[in-house]
Amino acid sequence: MMEDNKTTARTETSNAERPPMELMIDFASQAKYSPGRRAFFKYRNLGVEGASHGRARAYQNTSIAGMLDSTGWHYHLCEFQFVYVLRGELILQFEDGTDAYLSAGDTMFIPGGVKHNEIYVSEDKDSIEFSMPDVIGTVPCDRPAHLPETLRPIGNVEHVKKKMAAELAAATATP
Repeated sequence: MMEDNKTTARTETSNAERPPMELMIDFASQAKYSPGRRAFFKYRNLGVEGASHGRARAYQNTSIAGMLDSTGWHYHLCEFQFVYVLRGELILQFEDGTDAYLSAGDTMFIPGGVKHNEIYVSEDKDSIEFSMPDVIGTVPCDRPAHLPETLRPIGNVEHVKKKMAAELAAATATP
């Protein structure tokens, strides 16, 4: 990671000054979903923000539509994001030169400030995202100049490409 992209957590209140974390249980039968950062997802707040008094957050992100267009290169102002894919597929490009093809059971840990670009999300994608702190920012940026035209694919490449091709064909089919 380049030195100018390092980020730190909010420091207005140290953890020592915050109330202790609380037990919290969130029942799926009572789940409420809402819009959020990306229009093609619905978000379920899993209650970690309140229980941790802002130290962390956790959301379930469920596709409401597939995403076949890039989100554009960006990075997040946070300590990190951790994503666990429950269902579906997605592809992200990273500033290290990789194209990550993720499917059910895969995880990724993205340190704050790491440039990336989501280029595909399947219409059935469902994941859990955990990040610190509870509030993160998204900063658009240019594609890193050092990247080759074609990035190195990693992960479940053939499975994800097959799913993406089927969704693209369905989206462009004439009735």
